[in-house]
Amino acid sequence: MRNHIIHRSLRILTAILLLVFISQTSFAQPDGAALFGGNCTSCHTIGKGKVVGPDLKDLPSRRKIDWVLKWVKNSSAVIASGDAYAVQLFKDNNNTPMPAQNLKDDEITAIYNYIKDESAKAGAVAKTPGGSTGGGEGGTEKGGGGMSKGIWALAGLILFILVLVLGKVISGLKKVIRVKEGLPEPIKRSFFGGIWFWMRNHKKIVAVILIIFFVWSNVQGWNTLWNLGISQGYHPDQPINFSHKIHAGDNGINCVYCHSGAEKSKVAGIPTANVCMNCHKFIQELKDPKDELPGTTSKEEIGKIYKALDYDPATGVYGNNPKPIQWTRVHVLQDFVYFNHSQHIKVGKLQCQTCHGPVETMGTVEQFSKLTMGWCIDCHLATPVQVEGNHYYDKLKNYLNTIHPGDTIKVKDIGGTECARCHY
Repeated sequence: MRNHIIHRSLRILTAILLLVFISQTSFAQPDGAALFGGNCTSCHTIGKGKVVGPDLKDLPSRRKIDWVLKWVKNSSAVIASGDAYAVQLFKDNNNTPMPAQNLKDDEITAIYNYIKDESAKAGAVAKTPGGSTGGGEGGTEKGGGGMSKGIWALAGLILFILVLVLGKVISGLKKVIRVKEGLPEPIKRSFFGGIWFWMRNHKKIVAVILIIFFVWSNVQGWNTLWNLGISQGYHPDQPINFSHKIHAGDNGINCVYCHSGAEKSKVAGIPTANVCMNCHKFIQELKDPKDELPGTTSKEEIGKIYKALDYDPATGVYGNNPKPIQWTRVHVLQDFVYFNHSQHIKVGKLQCQTCHGPVETMGTVEQFSKLTMGWCIDCHLATPVQVEGNHYYDKLKNYLNTIHPGDTIKVKDIGGTECARCHY
């Protein structure tokens, strides 16, 4: 009788704990904001204009989730099906399809709902004070998310109380049985001694816990190893707080004016301070302080250029002790990877934002894309070769059209997925 009651109670408690663990693992909702930041922001914004791909503001009002699921997983197939909206979108973006994304349906749905919420917020900001915030359905979903968290918190509290109550019930039952049968009081053990005693007498439960922990730790370890070496979001401090937003965004300076190697060589290159002086002989500080980066002044930052060149702005005379500016590199590929900027910029006619994200909106630069092999291959599988009007492909044009008559020729069709293309 005693063992039956104790074992029954322990089985109930173990079942509840396993149910909660499985529920948390199986039904945890993906984080739409994090997924959007990790997979979408290199090409899209929400309410801030077009970058590489279109602005996604109000996407849920234009396209239903079923269409978005198909588009994200295989945009080329949707275009090939003759979908009018997809074909027009393809044309509006220089005949460049969106690379297929390795995302699950629930992850895409979470991103879709995040875009809906952010679109509502952007709409609310655009309205006059006192106007409708445009929260609508998105506001309801957000509230639902908060309610869901509240339910989980309440369930956790109830489970904790239940564990305490069951512990008291089991302790009381043991005491009643000992009194009734005239058994001695159990030996008091230390905390760790008690745990060890319990484990020795409940080997099946311990085995189940160890199996669950083993599986969980393997999944976590695999995810950690899978992301080793990925520096997406890396945003180091620089010796000069150079703002791409001011230079490339507000003033519209072409990227290759400073990074001249991008069209001519393997590396884009970092401009020397002499290139900066083409403008900063005359511009010694910004006219509008609101354009300056937080915590800095333009006069102080431009002064660092003068100091590096040993230049006196008052007299316009250079000294004899110039020192190179020690910039911190942001984008780093492994030594066994070959990448050529000119092949992508000059021949492939890609925009810098394709890989580097919306640099014209950044202050100091950060790494926007993953720069992994899978990320590169996805691009090569989906990106068409710019054959028309491109003299680099004059000799190949007829041959390629013979292989793929009437079809869009992708980078993969000219060896873009061969190992030796990037590793030799």
